[in-house]
Amino acid sequence: MAGDPLETARAFRAAGARWLHVVDLDGAKKGAPVQSELIFRIARSSGLAVEVGGGIRSMEAVDRYLQNGISRVILGTAAIDSPDFVRAAVEKHGEKIAVGIDAKDGMAARNGWTGTSGAFYIDLAQRMERLGVKYIIFTDIGRDGMLSGPNLEQLDRLNQAVPCRVTASGGVANLKDVANLLDLGLYGAICGRALYAGTLDLKAAVALCGSGKERAPEDDKMNRFTDRLFRKSELVPAVIQEAGTGQVLMVAYMNRESFRRTLATGYTWFYSRSRKKLWNKGETSGHFQKVLRVWSDCDDDTLLLSVEQTGPACHTGHHSCFFHKIWGDFDA
Repeated sequence: MAGDPLETARAFRAAGARWLHVVDLDGAKKGAPVQSELIFRIARSSGLAVEVGGGIRSMEAVDRYLQNGISRVILGTAAIDSPDFVRAAVEKHGEKIAVGIDAKDGMAARNGWTGTSGAFYIDLAQRMERLGVKYIIFTDIGRDGMLSGPNLEQLDRLNQAVPCRVTASGGVANLKDVANLLDLGLYGAICGRALYAGTLDLKAAVALCGSGKERAPEDDKMNRFTDRLFRKSELVPAVIQEAGTGQVLMVAYMNRESFRRTLATGYTWFYSRSRKKLWNKGETSGHFQKVLRVWSDCDDDTLLLSVEQTGPACHTGHHSCFFHKIWGDFDA
């Protein structure tokens, strides 16, 4: 769990975040805002744009939040019970109104997840789009807080079904999950427990999504080098060396996109020749590689990356993938 809410928000801002998602859980259960004063203080002092949900079921509550520095208000149960209220809020406040759809097995929940409805999540989203809603936040209840990965299938269906800007919530565990959501073309992702548990580096996630300053500038010089690096082949070998010991940890392959993501996030990304997809080292094991320096060889067709390794680099549990002793005096 997080500590002081304001200090946590400031830490998020220091890591490059621009928006903060806040849910008044007490308000969601009560049906009216409970923690609004604390949320106002966060909005005033954090330097972040704040969106708020939980127990907002009257125009008075919407107005009060927006008049006190909140940038966007999220309507949840109201979307199911009071569509006329949603319409009126959108007509009055436009894109400052979002709808949160929390679903279990595809069916929308209500009252802080304490009740269910007969509304299928896509049908509800399409009804909200017809009311003028531009932003939808979708939570798969079964994955929220579980660090099991977002429900990509449901999110993709939703994103294809409505022109609204869809934000994913629930299940995000690591940088690979963020990349998967980015590949779906979603508007955003809400990351909570992964940040508190330390399985997701917020700076890397922000850089990956193109918000904030990237570690490596996308200038003409870098573009020219990338063209030169991949002029002979779509894949180049990347030798991974531990910065502190000089030990070679592993060799893998990079394509243009994995090289770009490596430079942007500061963590290693590779291309799997067998699975035909990108992968982030540590995405399943938590054994990430923080990149400190990158070299190319004299022919500009092989990379050498100096990294800080977390845990073993090899899937066998060995620190290095190079542990088979073939020839030579290993005790010298």
